[in-house]
Amino acid sequence: MGLLDAHLVPAVDGVAYGLLLFVVASGLSLAFGTAGVLNLSHGMLYAVGAYTGAELSDGTWGGLLLGLAAGTTAACLVGAGLSAASFPLARRGHLAQALLTFGLALIGGDLLIQFFGADDLPVRVPAALDTSVSLLGHRYPAYRLCFIVMAVLLAAFGTWVLVRTRVGAAVRAAADDPQMLAATGYSPRTVHLGVLAAAGALAGAAGVLGAPIIGPGPGTAETVLMLSLVVVVLGGLRSLWATFFAAIGVGEVQTLGVSVAPGLAPYLLFAAMAAVLVLRSRFAEPATGHGTDGPVPDPLGRLVGRVGARLRRVIRSARPTAGSASPPRRGRLPSGAAWRRAAPLLVLCAALVALPGLLDAYTISLAGSALALGLLAVSVTVLTGYAGLPTLGQTAPFAVGAYTTANLAAAGWTVGPVQILLSALAAAVFSAVTGPAVIRARGTTVLMITLAVGELTSAAVNQLKSVTGGADGLVGFPATQALWGGEDLFEESELYTYALVVAAVAVAATLLVLRSPAGKLLTGARGAEARMRASGHPVWRYLLVAYIGAGALAGVGGSVMVTVQQYLSPADVGFEIAAFALLAAVIGGTTSVVGALFGAGLIVATRDWVAGAWPGHGPLLLGVLFVAAVYLLPRGLAGLRGTPGEQEGTTSSPGPRDEPPAVSAPSSAPAPSPVGKAGP
Repeated sequence: MGLLDAHLVPAVDGVAYGLLLFVVASGLSLAFGTAGVLNLSHGMLYAVGAYTGAELSDGTWGGLLLGLAAGTTAACLVGAGLSAASFPLARRGHLAQALLTFGLALIGGDLLIQFFGADDLPVRVPAALDTSVSLLGHRYPAYRLCFIVMAVLLAAFGTWVLVRTRVGAAVRAAADDPQMLAATGYSPRTVHLGVLAAAGALAGAAGVLGAPIIGPGPGTAETVLMLSLVVVVLGGLRSLWATFFAAIGVGEVQTLGVSVAPGLAPYLLFAAMAAVLVLRSRFAEPATGHGTDGPVPDPLGRLVGRVGARLRRVIRSARPTAGSASPPRRGRLPSGAAWRRAAPLLVLCAALVALPGLLDAYTISLAGSALALGLLAVSVTVLTGYAGLPTLGQTAPFAVGAYTTANLAAAGWTVGPVQILLSALAAAVFSAVTGPAVIRARGTTVLMITLAVGELTSAAVNQLKSVTGGADGLVGFPATQALWGGEDLFEESELYTYALVVAAVAVAATLLVLRSPAGKLLTGARGAEARMRASGHPVWRYLLVAYIGAGALAGVGGSVMVTVQQYLSPADVGFEIAAFALLAAVIGGTTSVVGALFGAGLIVATRDWVAGAWPGHGPLLLGVLFVAAVYLLPRGLAGLRGTPGEQEGTTSSPGPRDEPPAVSAPSSAPAPSPVGKAGP
């Protein structure tokens, strides 16, 4: 009884917390499962309701009801606006939607802070609920017990609408067979609008009622979004009961788990999320899984295998031989066109070399940071554009490389090349360990698994204080030496030159690999995976090698960042940086290495330079950049100067995998419903 008494209050708190997450996650599940929108601004919809309810709360029942009506309506209208913004992207894959909604979340978060202030708002509940009651001998807040009842009623009402009404039938039909729904006279756009408006209303209502539990503040939106994603992944999209029990489990981990096992609680949620996604991706694998050692033993497989073998012979015969005087092979550009293709790289190199003589010290330091982020973006390009593995967790090996360099410097290992090599090795080992969980998944599932890996790494960064400094970060370690016996690098121009040399070597090595037969095999694995498997190629090995190589490249970027900044904090390797790196890759074109560097420079300039002229509005400017990039650059900067397939490493555009992971031209076929696929 003593143990039960000690944990009774956290257990009941977990029920209240879980019911709150259930209401929020139901809206997220509705938006993704029915409208097909991976809404990374869903936490912002909750924040809209929470801020509105807190502002209108005055300690009376009328204030609570007014706040509930206003917060729900406001979030519903924002959800409707989100529908209008995301509907044109329905055929461009979930990556474009994720970037768009993340940008809208940045814009909305900045506007909320500007309107309501940067401090957590107090929430005043009616006097009858602003007390405590006796619960099995313990005092417990009356409002939380009342909230449990209200959340159950809200969930029951939503379930009744979905299951028992014509509107709910239309919504379920939109998920199961949108073509048949359109044939019955329902407009898919109207259903899309209604679903996202309803999802916004659920989030807004949960925000108003849950404000005393997860109060309105600058970090509210991200917290609610991450926890809701975990609930949706664990519960799936087909069963409200599964979502309900997943939400209760997450709530208990957040309250009772912190009380019982505080050291393990930060890891449990995202570890469970990753495990569920990995298991689902394994069960969803085709019968001819990755890494088969020979052709599929059936007539169609043998035919596909012969086609694949002929493709390999064509690739081998296209290699130049010594003394050959034959004309350029098919696909090689004439010399004039080759110079035009190389012009952006030459212009970029010339501009980067000339920067120290043109800019002030602060801007030079920003340029060094942009190079570090650029290396991270290039690693994202390798995975997203070439391997077909869209990632939101590449900051994990980036963090490994960064903290390796910082700890090496603190231990007296200050020689730059040594730091680079050891950081790249540590990041490669980390990627080799986590890679098998990623490479067998596809599409949105990859995004979610890599997100889980990134969040687990962030949890480790905050927990392992002896290595990472925890939330305080690391600072005060010795400066880097460019060479053995050289002087420490202190001046901004010296640090920038060091970063430029490292970045140039790393990017040159990346381009050489992507232009080699190994790069062509990787591109082929993305564009014709089934044929590659059927012809005997161990595709999973190619993807694993690419994942490890991209991780090593991200580790080099993390090492450069630490050297340039001379400090390291958890914010430098968090989810926001992962989203920035993915945006940089999309801005440049998901198969353009040079474009990724341009994109990283544009992001750093917007975040740190342009925002300096408008203090406090950096997130707003970055959000506008996200939205503009998604709408105006569907194929990135590389798509503005040629065909969609032009890129540094190949002469044809790699095709999508089972689910289009990158922004690409809209297809003529309607987008399939995500319900039933391996995904959150």
